Amino acid sequence: MRGRALELACRRGALQERIAAQRIALGQHAHGFASLCAGGDTVLRGVDWVKHHPATVGVAMLAVVLARPKRAWRWARRGIFLWRGWRTASKYLHFGR
Repeated sequence: MRGRALELACRRGALQERIAAQRIALGQHAHGFASLCAGGDTVLRGVDWVKHHPATVGVAMLAVVLARPKRAWRWARRGIFLWRGWRTASKYLHFGR
């Protein structure tokens, strides 16, 4: 029985060393994704800010419409087109559920 426990302890130690090496390798491979994740976090913070400050966004949009109505209308059409495309794609691809 003593030999079996020693064998299992040695195997456990070897597995833990292997796990540690794999964690280091994974960290080195994932290092390239750090900037991508940081960019995604920035976008999510921006979306969160817009959700919490709708009046500010509305006033800014009104200023753009009053300053350049043709350009605002063009961007509004593009936005509606993108929004409808997203809704259609999410329905078929099951995003946002």
